[in-house]
Amino acid sequence: MHYRVVIFGVKDTTAEIVRFVQEKLCPVDLVVTIHPDVLSGNQVSGYEGLSWLEDKYGIPVYETHSYGLKDEETTKFFAENTFELGISMGWQRLLPGFVLSRFSEGVFGFHGNCAYLPFGRGRSPLNWSIILGDTRFNLNLFQYDEKADSPNVFASEMCAITPHDTVRTMQYKNMLVSKRLIAKLIAAHQAGTVSVHRESRDFDSWYNKRTAADGKLDFHDRTRNLYNLIRGVTRPFPGAFCFCNGEKITVWSAHPFDEMLDFSMYAPGEIIDIFDKKLIVRTLDGSLLVEDYESEIDLEPGMLLE
Repeated sequence: MHYRVVIFGVKDTTAEIVRFVQEKLCPVDLVVTIHPDVLSGNQVSGYEGLSWLEDKYGIPVYETHSYGLKDEETTKFFAENTFELGISMGWQRLLPGFVLSRFSEGVFGFHGNCAYLPFGRGRSPLNWSIILGDTRFNLNLFQYDEKADSPNVFASEMCAITPHDTVRTMQYKNMLVSKRLIAKLIAAHQAGTVSVHRESRDFDSWYNKRTAADGKLDFHDRTRNLYNLIRGVTRPFPGAFCFCNGEKITVWSAHPFDEMLDFSMYAPGEIIDIFDKKLIVRTLDGSLLVEDYESEIDLEPGMLLE
């Protein structure tokens, strides 16, 4: 069978892109996702089953049992069918070369950073950009090869990272820009004018993989670094965390509180006071207002968050 437009993905953002392309641009011929059984061996933040797309739109949904697309059944499926254009949204693995070679127009996906590819290749670019305090995000729609995030750029567009953004609001911006770039790609595909720029004078750098353990808070750090970490790993990611009396505290939302009040009589991490169930916590250079958190114990002023 021949599939013209194929979308790869495993997330709620994938479903949104399928809806957008199907309703606004052109028919989606196939969605490739993972079977729910694959979740047991893979950490997938924001996962959403996509089988419902078949009922709503009549789009075939292929559920692979291998996130790397290397199991025998999946290999056979791609070998026995032909494909034109692939779009990856929310697929957090490299696509193997034999899959890429089956697409006559190639497979395109997204990667961003504060600069230009190949700077900032690797994992969790939205999270890292917020955590590092970047103020802009350059999203690239690029053609996949067997390497990660190669500078094979079809088109790119920038958006701001404001001091008020979290990783979730940046996902909103990312989605808005992604739709614009996909519309350009689909139009170029229909016109037979897809062009990829492979020249780059930027230097290579990498974002390392992030895990839930990387959300650990150290209140001996500066307020801005704590704030950036919290907003960079909040929902739909596992969240930032610390401990109090051996019990884990998950922090979903916090803001810098005050850097002038004299809190030298409190230790970094000590709860200075509580108002409306919100914690004022001493940091290295000021204080943090912890607004949304989960705790199995009752927290009180004087307790230490470690």
